[in-house]
Amino acid sequence: MLEALTNERWGFESNCFVCEPRKDAGLRIPFFHDQASETVTATFTLDHRFSGAPSYLHGGVLLAVLDEAMAWATIAVAHRWAVTGETTTRFEHPVRVGRAYTVTARITAPVTDDASTLAATAEITDHKDRRCAASSATFVVLGEAQAADAAGIDVGQFGDGFVRPT
Repeated sequence: MLEALTNERWGFESNCFVCEPRKDAGLRIPFFHDQASETVTATFTLDHRFSGAPSYLHGGVLLAVLDEAMAWATIAVAHRWAVTGETTTRFEHPVRVGRAYTVTARITAPVTDDASTLAATAEITDHKDRRCAASSATFVVLGEAQAADAAGIDVGQFGDGFVRPT
């Protein structure tokens, strides 16, 4: 079963370049949590506004998609709010403008109650299931007050769906 991942669920508005559906200049990619496989996934097709070379998507845009997928994995899979500490990406095949791709992210190390960091990976695949780009990252876990500060709200304003770090 796929669960849609949205910021509204936690009681705040987002201006996210990658996932906010109301951001006109953004990518507007909807992410989903696949509970059975413990992954976060999204299918996306981006147009020429996000190109580097005329027919290829810009590498920085792809980095943003990979990073966002891993960030959602920290929330949906690891049940922690976290920010990127370090990331490494390998581009293996061009990602073309106007074609559909899938990004899939997962947490790669067991999550402990006292974890201060999380390890995640993400990959972008094409319609032939060929890997086009792959990332690995370390995320720094935020405490509840830090997460509220990042969201621009008071701690008590989080909705019922807020994933509370331990």
